[in-house]
Amino acid sequence: MSIQLRELRLPEDYTALAALLNTDWSEPTTAEQLEEEDAKLYKVGHTYKDEEGRLAGYDRSRRVAVTPKGEIVGYVTTWRAPWTAPGHLNQTLLVDVNSRKQGVGQLLLHHALEWSRLLGADTLVTQTWDDSPESLRFAERNGFAAERHTFQSVVEIGKVDWGAIGGEEAIRSIQQKGLRFTTLAEEQGTDSEQKIYEIYKQTLVDIPGFTGEVPVIEEWRKWYLQSDGYAPERVIIVADGDTYVGVSNVLYNPQTNGMYHEYTGVSRDYRSRGIAYGLKVQAILLARQQGAAYIRTDNDSTNAPILHINRRLGYEPLRGSYRMVGEVQSILQEQQAL
Repeated sequence: MSIQLRELRLPEDYTALAALLNTDWSEPTTAEQLEEEDAKLYKVGHTYKDEEGRLAGYDRSRRVAVTPKGEIVGYVTTWRAPWTAPGHLNQTLLVDVNSRKQGVGQLLLHHALEWSRLLGADTLVTQTWDDSPESLRFAERNGFAAERHTFQSVVEIGKVDWGAIGGEEAIRSIQQKGLRFTTLAEEQGTDSEQKIYEIYKQTLVDIPGFTGEVPVIEEWRKWYLQSDGYAPERVIIVADGDTYVGVSNVLYNPQTNGMYHEYTGVSRDYRSRGIAYGLKVQAILLARQQGAAYIRTDNDSTNAPILHINRRLGYEPLRGSYRMVGEVQSILQEQQAL
């Protein structure tokens, strides 16, 4: 095979890598954004076995598939964060559409599996789009099975009927309960971030399909709060006095003039009071004020309460993805038997 694997060469590979990722990702990225994300990572991996003998800690491996001319036509990254479920590794694997069915994906997957085996992982988790049957077949043929289904949805801000969704009523209803809307821009500081973090800690584990642990606050701040497109004025909070009881984090992408609803969480003691709906309404109001074209989000197919809210607000379904799970040793044994 003329295609070869090599490690990423940074920063020179960022531009080509962004171009490849943008053929697959829903929201475009840039070389600069990829470099900023990398700056958040631990520079050296540290893994170990926990009390049950399963892989813990953090590490990553990244390889690109290149042509004899040096063109990047495939990419695989395999990693675990400190909060990843014991024994698990996550994987992103992508092959340029014009280079598929030539063994590139198999070459990338083999590297990921061998690295997983050497690290001592027992489970590899990846994602495939539900509108890409060839990607699903590739995963299933290599021993992965669909575990969960999530899907995207979008609301076009220009099509939102403010009266039909009861925007003013939803906001007024929250206020009549003695609660107030605010933002992190209005209540900046580590104390406010700590209170938002406490909502995430309580609510992340209630999301269908959530695995692993909630990151410590320093890592949460990097990966959940301050993602690309973050601004404190787009962190919407519902408070009961000084107590935060609900939060939404909405990110902005200037390349598409679009927003991404990164998270909505409501404290358990305050659920079924219209707070989540009010937060989502406030996000739409924020998008209208900024002149954004749309808000996009991702939801688990079994998260009925949020799906019901999104339908009321006019979100329309887009493509989804399957979380595919495979046992490392079983896949390697099957490949060796072929």
